[in-house]
Parts: sequence; structure tokens; C-alpha cells
Amino acid sequence: MAINKLEKIYGRAADEQRARFEKAKQKFERIFGEPSQRYFSASGRSEVGGNHTDHNCGRVLACAVSLDVIACVTKRDDNIIRIKSEGFPEDEIDISVLEPDESEVNSSAALIRGVAAAFTRMGYKAGGFNAYTTSNVMKGSGISSSAAFEVLVGNILNSLYNDGEIDAVKIAMASQTAENEFFGKPSGLMDQMASSVGGFITIDFKDLKAPEIKAISFDFEKSGYRLCIVDTKGSHHDLTPEYAAIPSEMKSVAEFFAKDCLRQLDKSVILKNYEALRRRCGDRAVLRALHFFDDNERVVKQAQALESGDFDTFLKLVNESGYSSYCYLQNIYANKDPKNQGVSLGLYTAKSVLGDSGACRVHGGGFAGTIQAFVPEEKLGEFISAQENLFGEGACHVLSIRPVGGTEVDLT
Repeated sequence: MAINKLEKIYGRAADEQRARFEKAKQKFERIFGEPSQRYFSASGRSEVGGNHTDHNCGRVLACAVSLDVIACVTKRDDNIIRIKSEGFPEDEIDISVLEPDESEVNSSAALIRGVAAAFTRMGYKAGGFNAYTTSNVMKGSGISSSAAFEVLVGNILNSLYNDGEIDAVKIAMASQTAENEFFGKPSGLMDQMASSVGGFITIDFKDLKAPEIKAISFDFEKSGYRLCIVDTKGSHHDLTPEYAAIPSEMKSVAEFFAKDCLRQLDKSVILKNYEALRRRCGDRAVLRALHFFDDNERVVKQAQALESGDFDTFLKLVNESGYSSYCYLQNIYANKDPKNQGVSLGLYTAKSVLGDSGACRVHGGGFAGTIQAFVPEEKLGEFISAQENLFGEGACHVLSIRPVGGTEVDLT
């Protein structure tokens, strides 16, 4: 694992981030009574293509973004991990015990214990440390604050106890184990992989043990567009059943054909077996399966468009993906709470400003949280004003793509 300087991680924002680390160092010393010794960062991520395809061994297009969680750290000589995260109670975890604890489900403690457990299962080491963390990755935002936190813990354990030998892919896989088995959320691997690897990438999960990762060479800064993430102020709290239903329903269609996941099928077999599938699985499951096949192929087309410099085609495909999520995947609002449809309002408002230019779509898992938009620079001010008139000041975040994922940070 590389140790990166602030300038490599943050570019033009390096001085601002240095001040952020200095403030965090002071907080660490007040809390733990000693100076911090090591520094780490893990980014949020933005899913650009492939909405809810990863958990059925599909493809995604994603990037690491300029929002991150950082940590000041000292190593301990025991098996206690103490993490004080800004705005949250301190976690103190004894990783002498590395089995899931029902009392920790849906908590940061579960993520910490889970990453340590996954490392030991892989044959790596885990041990104690003290850490203070602070994050500007909006919780419940679709930028994946939980994945960033998991990847952060993984990078700390990698540096302190494994000489940085664990690669970014394995850290991502350990992070997913923590989220699935310990935290209790049945997420795919895309969030953790994008946060851990960094840059702008496609990930093909056809072989879950060896995901195929490909860097895409494209400079958004020269495109004339800006990447915006809008916080619609919805919460992901209590939405786990909504998320869990998507992979469950998709896999029910695969199981009809005695397959483990949709990637093992061709869309043509769905079209030929509509009647039986509707009876066995229900219409929504069939629609979600159709979305999978179409969005999985769109990722290939999006990557090709970017690599050839055809940004107009890329934007067209982003809009197509958003339409498919709205109509067929149906992850724009929670069925149990139809009165709250912030994502729908955000998309309507975005389209009203963008017209025939740019693109917008639901971002991340959906149901609440955020939308994503590619906004022409000449419309950026109008776009921000319209979204913040709807959701409040600071709701619209203009992001950059981060060139590195989880990393130890050199502050010298």
C-alpha cells in the first residue's frame, strides 16, 4: 500500500486538507492524551453506471470522489481498538473475539470487528489502535459513508500490522464481509471496491473472488460539465428491507432457472418465460431482472463512450440508466412511505433546469438520499440554486474525482 502526500490525494485542495488534519491531530491529543503518529484517508464513492448490478455479479462504473473520512492513529500493544468519530460515541472493541455480536448489528462497532475478523480469516494480522476520525462523506447520502469507514479501518490494520502488503481489492472484500456478516446489510462489493481502489473505474463482478477492475482514461475537468451530488435530506434509516428486496427478487428470477445470479443468464430466457416468471416471482421481480440486464450492458457502452471521448453518448446512457431505475428497478422511494419522495422531486427539479442537456439519475442504493447530475458549467449556478431552494443551503455538492482510494497519508 502506498503512502501518499496530500498533494497527490487532494490536488488543489491540499492546503485546506492539511488544516483539516491539523485540527484532527489536536482533537486526538485531547482525547487520548498523546500525539498521533499515523494518518489515513478513505474516500466516498460515486456510482456512475450499473445501479444494483453488483450483487448479481454484474458490472459497474464508479469513481472515488473528493469527500472522505480521515483518521489520526497510534498503535496499541493489545487487542483493543478505540475509535472516536466526530459526532458519535466512542467505540471500544476487544478484537480477541472475532465473531458477530448481535448487540452490535447496524453499528460502527460491527464494522470494526468485522474488518478485523475478515483479515484474520484471510491469514493476515489484526491488533489494537487508537483513532480519531472525522468525515465529510454525508451519512446516508449514497456516497457510502459506511464503505469509506470500513476501508479506513482496513487501511489502518494493513499499515500497522501487515506492512501494507494487503492490496486494495482484498481490503474491499474484507470491508464487504464486515458489512454483510457483522453489520447486517446485504450490500454488494461496488461501494467498498470504488472507495478502496480509487480513480475512475469499471468493475466486473462476474468472478466475485477476482473482480476485474479497469481504469478509464477520461478527464471530466475538460468535459465542460460538473459532477453534482444532491442531498435530498432523506434518511436510509429503517430501509434495509427495501434494499434487501432488490437482490432477493433478482435472485429469485435466477433461481427459477436453477442459477445463482442473473449474470449466469441471458435476457432472452426472461423474455421467453414471462408467464411462468410472473406467476412464480411476481412482476416487480421480473422488471428488476430486466433492469439488471440492460444496465449491465450500459456499463460497457458508457465506458466505451468515455474512452472514445464521446461525452454526449455517455450522458444519453446516464439518462437511460436513470429512467430504468425509476421505472423498472423502482428504487426512487420506499413503498412503505410514499408521502416522502425527495429523490423524485430532486430529479424533476434537475430535469427542469437541464432540459435536453446534461444528465441526472438516482444515486447509489436509492429510496432516499441523493441524486447525481452531470451539469453543464454554464447552468451550474442555476442548478445549485434550484436544488438548494428545494432541499436547503449546502444540499448540492460539486465534486471532483479522486485519483487514489484508501491510503496512508504523508503529512510532511
